[in-house]
Amino acid sequence: MKNFIKRQRLLLIGIAIGVVAGYAYWKFVGCNSGTCPITSNPLNSILYGAVTGGLFFSLFQKKKPYNSNK
Repeated sequence: MKNFIKRQRLLLIGIAIGVVAGYAYWKFVGCNSGTCPITSNPLNSILYGAVTGGLFFSLFQKKKPYNSNK
């Protein structure tokens, strides 16, 4: 488990930042009419932020070259 967390550190940080940003967006911007699919519900906004943050931060992870000799 520690090895997984160490390898996926940037992804997990991105998800955490995305969760906070998604909640903040719902809280401060939100949707007045309630018809917005992402921002009308805090859970939707948090999940969208987590996915977006995780994808964005995973762009900066260094990829190890494939080794077929293992």
